[in-house]
Amino acid sequence: MIKGVHFLAIVALLSLAFSLVSTFDPSPLQDICVAIDDHKSGLQIPKNTENQVGSNVTTMNVDQILGLNTIGISLVRINYAPYGQNAVHTHPRATEILVVVEGTLLVGFVTSNPKNRLFTKIRKKGDVFVFPIDLIHVQFNAGETNVVAFAGSSSQNAGAITIVNAIFGSNPPINANVLAKAFQLDMNFIEALQKKF
Repeated sequence: MIKGVHFLAIVALLSLAFSLVSTFDPSPLQDICVAIDDHKSGLQIPKNTENQVGSNVTTMNVDQILGLNTIGISLVRINYAPYGQNAVHTHPRATEILVVVEGTLLVGFVTSNPKNRLFTKIRKKGDVFVFPIDLIHVQFNAGETNVVAFAGSSSQNAGAITIVNAIFGSNPPINANVLAKAFQLDMNFIEALQKKF
């Protein structure tokens, strides 16, 4: 009787372990979608960086390339003017890997609570950096020349939340009293920031 109970317990544990392993990270691939149209991605074309942040992101995700449907990847090209940045942001659905193909770029991310530790590196031509899923990260051209980088993500649509836009440009706006208390700033200053967005 005891041997039978042990056998059943072992079978139950193995079944549980197998079900966890087999369902932990299933492949999103259910079928493939071959894009018939000869679509030019535009990733070879430098984009205009004359804007407030001094950068331009050319996105190639499932919205632009139908063949990415269910594949689980996407790509962007980022052009940076001198001292331009890809505004502080996060990707809620993907890890990002970035490679610098021209220039020098300061990159980094902040770990989650409670430590909120900043990790930064200087990346030059050919260097790679990984931004873990959903962590706030920064990309800044600290030089006097243009920078070009390509980044791939582990999602057909990584999503992007630009932190400053989300906080100060939400619609409807977040109550200025709430933001003043959260940032420990004067409410007039918060209202001035909200008007910029």
